Amino acid sequence: MRQLAKELKVSVATVSKALNDSHEISEQTKKKVLEGASRLNYTINPYASSLRNKKSKTIAAILPEVADHFFSLAINGIQAIAEQNGYHVLIYLSHEKFSNEMAIIEDCKSGRVDGVLISVTSETSNADHLLKLQQKNIPIVFFDREFEGFPGSKVVTNDFDSGNRAAKHLFKNGCTKIAFLSISSCLSICRKRAEGFKAAATGLKMRTHSDIVVMEAENNQELQNKIRKLLRSKNRPDGIIASVERIAMAVYLVCKEMGISIPGQLKVVAFSAIETASILNPSLTTITQPAFEIGSAAAELLFKQMKKRSADVDEETIILPSILIERDSSSHHA
Repeated sequence: MRQLAKELKVSVATVSKALNDSHEISEQTKKKVLEGASRLNYTINPYASSLRNKKSKTIAAILPEVADHFFSLAINGIQAIAEQNGYHVLIYLSHEKFSNEMAIIEDCKSGRVDGVLISVTSETSNADHLLKLQQKNIPIVFFDREFEGFPGSKVVTNDFDSGNRAAKHLFKNGCTKIAFLSISSCLSICRKRAEGFKAAATGLKMRTHSDIVVMEAENNQELQNKIRKLLRSKNRPDGIIASVERIAMAVYLVCKEMGISIPGQLKVVAFSAIETASILNPSLTTITQPAFEIGSAAAELLFKQMKKRSADVDEETIILPSILIERDSSSHHA
């Protein structure tokens, strides 16, 4: 701007006001400044100018992974609301690592963002880093994966009911040995889904083995090895509930490799928003969350909080129900 002001023989303030379309500057001067800026390839840095009014016009969305269709759909919902509010979305990936999540939150504390939407990792065991962010007056809203007991707003689904419904569905379709495969013992969504599953098993007095198996795995290869071990065991299940999408994909791959027929020898239900569920072989029975709506509802809560003058923390909970879509992978008659 100094270079431009010198060249045009005007003050830096005049250049700044002209570039920001101020009513104080004549159209003729604005035109002259814009032409000069174009010649010098000068563009306004929205981040630098936003520092003056202490607003970055950016929100952060922190995701544990992008391979899961749920998160890609949720991001679309977040983006739609951010655009309506004239904001950018900065997407961070924690890759299911608590250390990454802490580093990302540290980055958000610098004033880079005005608010944070987060789905916590499967390793997140305390929320000190989130409290520090909140103390900086940067609002946080959880979507899908919350940290239980943390004072804040959240948009989640009816996980207990969904786990319960999945177990009843498999039992009704003839399963007697059902395994609930979880990715974490501390993640609240997995725990609630597992509790719903256990309640159904107890309530139905299944003459069964109803196991909750935690499959913490660094990568897909390790996950497949754990599934192979389970399917080779003496008490091999005849029904599986996959708590997340990638477990279901690993089950399909291992069953194909081991020659185990789905649903003949093993019935499968997965918590998944995968759009190709109906064309998988066999088509996959899913408990599908309204991912886009979860993302947009969480973003709306965040903007509502950001517009508030007070520093009081909102504690609003929105529960959007998931639906069970029955397909061939859990069919009784296949």
